[in-house]
Amino acid sequence: ASFGVLGANIPAIIRGLIAVAWYGIQTYLASSAFMILALHFYPSLDAYADVTRHGFAGLSTLGWVAFMVMWVLQALVFWHGMEAIRRFIDWAGPGVYVVMFILCGWLVWKAGWKNIDLNLGGVRFQGWDAVPVMLSAIALVVSYFSGPMLNFGDFSRYGKSFDAVKKGNFWGLPVNFVFFSLLTVLTTAATLPVFGELITDPVHTVGRIDSTTAVVLGALTFMIATIGINIVANFVSPAFDFSNVAPQHISWRTGGMIAAVGSIFITPWNLYNNPQVIHYTLDVLGSFIGPLFGILISDYYLVRKQQVDVDDLYTMGPQGRYWYTNGYNMRAVWTMVPSALIPILCVLIPSWRGAANYAWFIGMGLGFVIYTALNLNNRKS
Repeated sequence: ASFGVLGANIPAIIRGLIAVAWYGIQTYLASSAFMILALHFYPSLDAYADVTRHGFAGLSTLGWVAFMVMWVLQALVFWHGMEAIRRFIDWAGPGVYVVMFILCGWLVWKAGWKNIDLNLGGVRFQGWDAVPVMLSAIALVVSYFSGPMLNFGDFSRYGKSFDAVKKGNFWGLPVNFVFFSLLTVLTTAATLPVFGELITDPVHTVGRIDSTTAVVLGALTFMIATIGINIVANFVSPAFDFSNVAPQHISWRTGGMIAAVGSIFITPWNLYNNPQVIHYTLDVLGSFIGPLFGILISDYYLVRKQQVDVDDLYTMGPQGRYWYTNGYNMRAVWTMVPSALIPILCVLIPSWRGAANYAWFIGMGLGFVIYTALNLNNRKS
């Protein structure tokens, strides 16, 4: 409705490309668990885990094997359809909770509660000094989750009722996110007194445990959980998005495989292993996603007053109210240009870097204001 029946492909492609990047990164994280498992049983492979001795494009030979194994496993789950994905997620999600509970309990027991310091940073912030840091962290989380939020309809349509969707969102997002974050922080904090260093990756924490059973169960669970999360958040979305561009030629499965293949060529390990690059990446992605939210919110609540003609959403012709100009709502398209450009400049121009952490909010605000103003002027004319 906001961009037009054909223009809807614009936000879909933006979301699809962002999902490709995250799909590659999550696949790489899952492959790290596979590597730990392989090196635990076959220490002689250690030489092939060294990218300087045996590697290509910034990834070691063993890393390539692990990455492609995870890549194929995810493709197999995806290829069996949405019902197979749903069944996979039903036990993959609880599985990672079980492992995290056990891992956290063991570390706290080994460290002793009095030896755990929850201040994980080198700098202590007090009072108002902590506010900018908290706001920056909030902006980072919003920027990350805004992608899956944008294509939430791909999953909500499978809900039994609107009430079931609301309950799922409540327990799955704020409650689950806060609880799991606390569990992760406590686990990370306990690694310092136990191992003598702060380990932020739970996969690497499992790898440090001197128990074959613990390493196997932990690594396998994290691999399975990451695969499940990745398929839901970053595989299904581009599958629908790319398929919608040319549904006669690109099927749902083909759209998913386009995303999977594309994730290899962006070399996600190079993105993830450079904190500055991954931060730039998040900010740039937020610069494109934010304006979409601003346009959608303005269009639905202010322009259309929460009234949408469902039949016209599927009318491919001038007789439909969402046909606009040859299927494109040019007011939405023109709104995207400055609304995305200004946040991107905040990321690229060094003197504007202070605002880059809030690229998503800047883009969302600009998109909302500009789209609303354009529609008000159109009504007056």
